[in-house]
Amino acid sequence: MLTLTKDLYDRIVEHARQDHPDEACGVVAGPAGTDRPERFIPMLNAARSPTFYEFDSKDLLKLYRELDDRDEDPVIVYHSHTATEAYPSRTDVSYAGEPGAHYVLVSTADTDGLGEFQFRSYRIVDGVITEEEVQVVEAY
Repeated sequence: MLTLTKDLYDRIVEHARQDHPDEACGVVAGPAGTDRPERFIPMLNAARSPTFYEFDSKDLLKLYRELDDRDEDPVIVYHSHTATEAYPSRTDVSYAGEPGAHYVLVSTADTDGLGEFQFRSYRIVDGVITEEEVQVVEAY
């Protein structure tokens, strides 16, 4: 289960809405080994595409150096889908290189008739997608 604060949830959704019609992407880091998302890190979609996201290689290198320096893990890796449901694509699965991370997808399209966005979380390990419950709390 992914547990995150309402503030982080709102910031991820806002980033997805703000970058629409392009896909948004980013990371939420937390203290190493805790599975506790704390630090919101929006990233630039270097592809600037409504159907694809890509972290800029220099930004990604900088991010991982910063995570190492701060003794943090990428607890959440998130991105948005602008025209499809919040479910990992084959490309998303191929990019999922952090087996300990929660992969959050925010759809900015009303694909299920339940409103203007979906917020879903997955574990992706060795190509296997497992959806998990999301619990939003006021504070940890």
